[in-house]
Amino acid sequence: DQGRDMLSAIFYGLRISLAVGAASTVLALVIGLAAGLSAAYLGGRFEAMVMRIVDIQLSFPAILIALILIAVLGQGTGKVIAALVTIQWAYYARTVRAAAMVEKRREYVEAARCLALSPARIVFRHLLPPLIVVATVQVAAAIALEATLSFLGLGLPITEPSLGLLIANGYQYLLSGKYWISFFPGIALLLTIVSINLVADQLRDVLNPRLQK
Repeated sequence: DQGRDMLSAIFYGLRISLAVGAASTVLALVIGLAAGLSAAYLGGRFEAMVMRIVDIQLSFPAILIALILIAVLGQGTGKVIAALVTIQWAYYARTVRAAAMVEKRREYVEAARCLALSPARIVFRHLLPPLIVVATVQVAAAIALEATLSFLGLGLPITEPSLGLLIANGYQYLLSGKYWISFFPGIALLLTIVSINLVADQLRDVLNPRLQK
């Protein structure tokens, strides 16, 4: 049954896309968190160096950096994740550094230090909420970028077809009456990205203390 096979392929591709997006986001979050906090609290030349690297990277389109990295590293699931991590970490580093520079001057942070609270507790209590929102948005961005690479034939291998590869497989049949081969995976990709962004908006409202009554 073609409908059942298509549905199975879409669910499998969705699972692959979510796994790649989540894995790259977690790794990039760890790297960006470490770089941003180090830049904020060490300052000086180290901060300037880290932020210049971030500025240079963010000045280029993400798809261009991804294409260059894939051309250098080659294809494969691990290499696609590495490319996505390289692209994403700068967003977290800038977010963490900006939040840390603001938060460390707040009175409640000084009070927490006076109460001998651990630095890790202070950091995760006050810097983690905005990071959760950014990470959720970046999962959607990673899925979209991975789908773009797979559609171009530069992403995941055929043995692990993501939604982007499923769309590419049916692209040549769009005008032959078999539009559904690309249409339904495309709808699944669109709904996934929109849903993740909606969750990010909801998390922003929940985690923002100014919006809480």
